[in-house]
Amino acid sequence: MADVGGPTGAPAPDHGVYGISVAAELSGIPVQSLRLYERYGLLIPARSDGGTRRYSADDLARLRRIGALVAAGINLAAIARILDLEDDNATLSAANTDLRSTNRALRKVPDTAGAEGETDNPGDAT
Repeated sequence: MADVGGPTGAPAPDHGVYGISVAAELSGIPVQSLRLYERYGLLIPARSDGGTRRYSADDLARLRRIGALVAAGINLAAIARILDLEDDNATLSAANTDLRSTNRALRKVPDTAGAEGETDNPGDAT
């Protein structure tokens, strides 16, 4: 059994396992709308070797977000921009978390440079 995501045997959230009709049923969005969203670049499902669309749990979550934005009366071009900004925000937030963690780790490292007689300015050696 390949691509098992966890101890429950469920697939990884980014692994495409649902066909288009199942994804449409699970998301409550018509099949033609799924194809339209793909054409607009709002969603890029995985493809099987035969070219069949395969939607993941992450894709279904994105479809729910798209559905909520459509229900709010937002057009598809604006939805594409919103989703791009949300993706960028998530990436930046993850990078910020990593940097904060690195910063905390560096602050815990004792400063040994001063203990060995080294200075910050190479011209200060006497």
